Amino acid sequence: MSSKKELGLIPKLLIGIIGGIILGLMVNEQIMGIITTIKEILGSFIFFTVPLVIFGFITPAITGLKNNASKMLGTFLCISYLSAVGASTFSAIAGYIIIPHLHIASQAEALIELPKTAFELNIQPIMPVMTALILAILTGISVIWTKSEAMEKLLNEIQSMVLSIINKIVIPILPFFISATFAGLAYTGSLTKQLPIFLKVIVLVLVGHFIWLTILYLIAGAVSKQNPLEVLKYYGPAYLTAVGTMSSAATLPVSLRCAHRSKALVPEVVDFAIPLGATTHLCGSVLTETFFCMTISKILYGTLPSVSTIILFTVLFGIFAVGAPGVPGGTVMASLAIVTGVLGFDSSGVGLLIAIFALQDSFGTACNITGDGALALMLRGLFYDKTGKSKAHTTA
Repeated sequence: MSSKKELGLIPKLLIGIIGGIILGLMVNEQIMGIITTIKEILGSFIFFTVPLVIFGFITPAITGLKNNASKMLGTFLCISYLSAVGASTFSAIAGYIIIPHLHIASQAEALIELPKTAFELNIQPIMPVMTALILAILTGISVIWTKSEAMEKLLNEIQSMVLSIINKIVIPILPFFISATFAGLAYTGSLTKQLPIFLKVIVLVLVGHFIWLTILYLIAGAVSKQNPLEVLKYYGPAYLTAVGTMSSAATLPVSLRCAHRSKALVPEVVDFAIPLGATTHLCGSVLTETFFCMTISKILYGTLPSVSTIILFTVLFGIFAVGAPGVPGGTVMASLAIVTGVLGFDSSGVGLLIAIFALQDSFGTACNITGDGALALMLRGLFYDKTGKSKAHTTA
């Protein structure tokens, strides 16, 4: 290919978002049915590749970590949990201070239904995301235990194959998938009817995302003795992709590409932490849902949850968040047991929570995946020295 300058990923994503909104506002039901069909097919293919990406990157990353692997896994899960609990606590404190002073409409307007797809091409993943994650971890650790050089070499070859699929297929189709997603949001009225009702709350939550990301990256910079901006500045394409896909898992290929561009991160840590974070670190979604739960409690039941109730909710929510699937709405679906059991929400509260959460799900996801870069930087500081070499002794 020649001297022609190719359009970057960010411009392509922005064009996809704008084009999708225009289409959604202008097209009739028949055309929207075709767009919905395209979205379902592209989404089905993207989600088919997610377990491959998780296995293809986490497993060779673990074998590359050698004796640090089990320590790093435990450390990462612990940090993911603490980040979720911290984000929920921060959100709850803000909720107690701000929500009593807000005047929020209590009803969301009904949305237009998306037309049914013209036909279905349901490409099922070869395994669920959590199965892929457990398989990747067990395979990687067993290769270390058995010192299987042949298997380690094969896993590196698999990683190269998966990387080719990402670069040659997944990345190029993402702008079209995102465009179709936004066309659907515009067509149903999510961008024009429901959004103004909860605009104040969503803006507050977005501010909360950026504050929490700032805290995470400042901690990561202090732990790693690296400039956190050397990671954060590469995350623009991943943030925009997450806004469009509403899924940490679907954004994973772009997240990996962004994190690998940072010289502050060690490649084997990136290949380990970024795919793992896509399924275990959901700080933005947790922060959002906590604030929304408190808002809905005030709207429907006339009062905010008690402090003791919120503490129990936060502690349990951290566990549910680590195990939640990195798919659209995964956090809220995983947490419904504590939303009903601890907060006492009835079907109206749950329905309103799901509806409002869906409005900003993309931004919560974008916060999740951007936060993964901070966690990767923390691991780099805990397990590697300033030159990027593995520490002989690690502090727990």
